[in-house]
Amino acid sequence: MPDSAILIPSILNGLTMGALYALIALGLTLIYGVLHIINFAHGALLMVGLYAAYFLNARFGIDPYVALLIVPPLMFALGYALQRGIIGRASHGRDENILLATLGLAIVIENLALYFFRSDTRTIDVPYAFETVSVLGAFIPLPKVVAFFGALVTAAFLWLFMSRTATGRAIRAISKERKGAELVGIDTEHIYGLSFGLGIACLGVAACLLLPTYYVTPQVGEGFILIAFTIVVLGGMGSFIGALLGGLIIGVVEAVSGLYLGESLGQIGIFVIFILVLLFRPTGLLGHKV
Repeated sequence: MPDSAILIPSILNGLTMGALYALIALGLTLIYGVLHIINFAHGALLMVGLYAAYFLNARFGIDPYVALLIVPPLMFALGYALQRGIIGRASHGRDENILLATLGLAIVIENLALYFFRSDTRTIDVPYAFETVSVLGAFIPLPKVVAFFGALVTAAFLWLFMSRTATGRAIRAISKERKGAELVGIDTEHIYGLSFGLGIACLGVAACLLLPTYYVTPQVGEGFILIAFTIVVLGGMGSFIGALLGGLIIGVVEAVSGLYLGESLGQIGIFVIFILVLLFRPTGLLGHKV
């Protein structure tokens, strides 16, 4: 059994990665909670955010953390346009239509990336890549510490936006009762676009925080989308706090499982936890029966 000198760094690394997982899942659960659709294009759109941050660095020398001022707003605009132009139009038919629309969107985006960027693996060099921070006697890479706090600050900002602003209250009203919201004059189509845009902007933040320690390929989003779906179900479909808690749990479980079983088998622990939650609490940790 690994001693605490190995276990503590593993848990801390798991928490840093889990915060990023949670941020990706927050966008997914926001979209599901308001629009009641499962966005299969979430992973492909994360890949778009990673490429945007990568090219801003490679072509213009813009640090990924500075790109936080550029990429999330661009991703918000992309998400808003996709919802109003494609997702919204497809959602007026049968439920299968919206699933096929988001799945088709994912395939188109990934194949466009393959056509333009090939399947080359791309990374960036930043001067702080190998700097570390001492936490509880463990040395954690500085970019992971920044990613951890960046993800938590973004989640707190999103929570404040949803709970303290008129637009946030309108989003919550539509998620609960669309007809009632329309009766009091809320523009539901605009709010749907804003909600989808916010969910995709979360991916822009995650991409900028992820890039200093991760790589970019056209298929990079596929690994994250499966984990994000697991977190959303684990935390409770549509639960904001549940997604955050589920992300941190999944990050730690993945890190500790990797420690015991080897890095290549680390994700087995994620799906064991997932199956146990489905067996004993099908609504998720913080979900409610409908």
